[in-house]
Amino acid sequence: MSKGLALAAAGVVAFGLGGTYAYTSFAGGNLENCSTSASSTEIGGPFELLDKNGELIKSEDLITEPVLIYFGFTFCPDFCPIDMARNAAAVDILAEQGISATPVFISIDPERDTPEIVGDYAFNFHDKAVGLTGSEEQVKAASQAYRTFYQKDGSGDPDYYLMQHTTFTYLTLPEHGFVEFFRTDATPEAVAETVACFVAEA
Repeated sequence: MSKGLALAAAGVVAFGLGGTYAYTSFAGGNLENCSTSASSTEIGGPFELLDKNGELIKSEDLITEPVLIYFGFTFCPDFCPIDMARNAAAVDILAEQGISATPVFISIDPERDTPEIVGDYAFNFHDKAVGLTGSEEQVKAASQAYRTFYQKDGSGDPDYYLMQHTTFTYLTLPEHGFVEFFRTDATPEAVAETVACFVAEA
């Protein structure tokens, strides 16, 4: 079941960059019957990150069912909680249809987001949600695999800084890899419908 997460960080403005890097990508497979915004083969790939217990998780062990991957940070005041709540709601809609999917939150702020913090953050949205982080090098490698952008905003308080970052959610399937992305304005119903289509075609 989804769990609500209160929006915090009063007086802070988030930077929702809808994709500074190119987002045209498609991992292939016989999935032509599903409508997609993606169109090439440049997004997605293997990564290794740490779970809530500090254990190393490889992407191939994580992506055993449809996953909705989101890159963000736990101090994020608006885009991250909105998108994660939407993804969690979509996972619940899919569960009602007999389709199991997992929301994944990858922190792009390893300086503050420890494995435990990220794990708790993800769980607050859904009991299936997986929170991942890692070293700066591990996080950078995962971000580069999905062609996402992130950058620390050093203009404010050094302890309460924000991160500029891409705000897409990436649908990735076992054996097919990345197949579609979702913007913040996509509804839970629309996300669930798209995931269900790709699952049926996979």
